[in-house]
Amino acid sequence: MPAILSHVASQGIGAKAAWRERILAGRAASGTLARARAASALVEALLPGAVGPVAAYASIGTEPPTGPLLHALAARGPVLLPVLRGDGELDWAPYESDRPLVRAGRGLLQSAAEPLGPDAVAECALVVVPALAVDRRGVRLGRGAGCYDRALARATGTVIAALYDGELVGRLPHEPHDRPVHAVVLPSRGLVRLRGAGLPGDGGRPGAS
Repeated sequence: MPAILSHVASQGIGAKAAWRERILAGRAASGTLARARAASALVEALLPGAVGPVAAYASIGTEPPTGPLLHALAARGPVLLPVLRGDGELDWAPYESDRPLVRAGRGLLQSAAEPLGPDAVAECALVVVPALAVDRRGVRLGRGAGCYDRALARATGTVIAALYDGELVGRLPHEPHDRPVHAVVLPSRGLVRLRGAGLPGDGGRPGAS
């Protein structure tokens, strides 16, 4: 993906909107090869270490494709997908690979299974989340609704964002409610742990980049 992000300001809500606009434009210009590489990188980076229930999501649009990852994870154990509630909060429901996903609010794809409650994410050792960009402190840029930040307040496992190359950046605007991620997956580098975003259980020690 082209390096089109460095000139965007790093503070304030307006700056977040500018980051989103430019990243989404870059994703729209990316081709099928970039998406295929991103999908393969997710499986290669996350499947070997996945144990117990995993929370993930069904990608939409130009997001890094998660379909192959969901299929591979489901063959090994339980996978939970987010369910958008009417109040804007995220619930979680089991992913069932033999049942089609259903279209929900904001264009999301979610499981048709019975939701388990918002706190179900706390049982997952690994939480895979969407992001438009992440900085080296672990600050995550989403689409602005805040539902993942609220959901991640309940998470106890390792939070990893799926990105394209060029979307791990030096510094993003940050607000008090923003919840960090511990690592990202990039097509060219695989799993990248982030300095300063201490992994659960490591006493807050920064991960290796």
